[in-house]
Amino acid sequence: MSAAVCSIVFGFVIAVLAPPLLLRITRTAASPRVALMVWLVAIGLTALSWAAAVIALIVDFLHHRLFPLNQPMMDACVSQLHDAAVGGYGDAVRVGAFTLAALTVLAGTVLTVRLGRSLWEARRTTFTHARMARIAGRHSRELDAVVLDVDEPAAYCVAGKPHTVVVTRGALSALDDRQVEAVLAHERAHLDGHHHLLLAVTRGLATALPRIGLFTTGAREVARLLELIADDAAVRSHGRGTVLRALLALAETEDGPEGAAGAADTGLDRRIRRLSGIR
Repeated sequence: MSAAVCSIVFGFVIAVLAPPLLLRITRTAASPRVALMVWLVAIGLTALSWAAAVIALIVDFLHHRLFPLNQPMMDACVSQLHDAAVGGYGDAVRVGAFTLAALTVLAGTVLTVRLGRSLWEARRTTFTHARMARIAGRHSRELDAVVLDVDEPAAYCVAGKPHTVVVTRGALSALDDRQVEAVLAHERAHLDGHHHLLLAVTRGLATALPRIGLFTTGAREVARLLELIADDAAVRSHGRGTVLRALLALAETEDGPEGAAGAADTGLDRRIRRLSGIR
């Protein structure tokens, strides 16, 4: 019981205090990988602490149902839970204790189902789009990407079997050869880093728990930081100026499909300022 309470309190403390603090710390994103790790640790600790609380409650409940007698080595909290469970404090307290435990377990189950459903839907959406892009477009061996016959300049990647980098005819017309290579390097950095998995999990948590600011804010910040990491990968291979000019050329691009990671669809203004050396 004490472990469950501590886990719940610990999770809520992080969920309440972490977002404003992390936003200040990671705002400039001088090292996006470190900033990403900080956000993921905070999100992971909160989710795991609440999951541990549910597991602890289930274990306590089963323990007291299977072994209803007092044991000398039980700590005070567990002993009180046992007394409440067997009616030592009256039927009202007994019913309340079981109701609270049942509601906690039910809430954990519902949230787990919602998270699982969100992850499944994200996977299904991205895999379907990757398949449709390969059907609708043509694969360019030179670019190792699928080219869509669309006038709007856009480039993005979607997970699938295999993963797919998509670029439109409009993007190829708007960019020179080096800029195209830089954009493709950006997209491949997303796929090589398995960024789609991080996006799916963080967005899934935000969908399952939309009132928890750590998860909703964290999902946005994780998406932003992943774009910066991909930008840095493109800069290392093609230079800052080339990446900046390519990003500006794609600045009018609308967001890619749900679940996709695009070259110009997240935190565009901050990314341009960062590449320009403006803080």
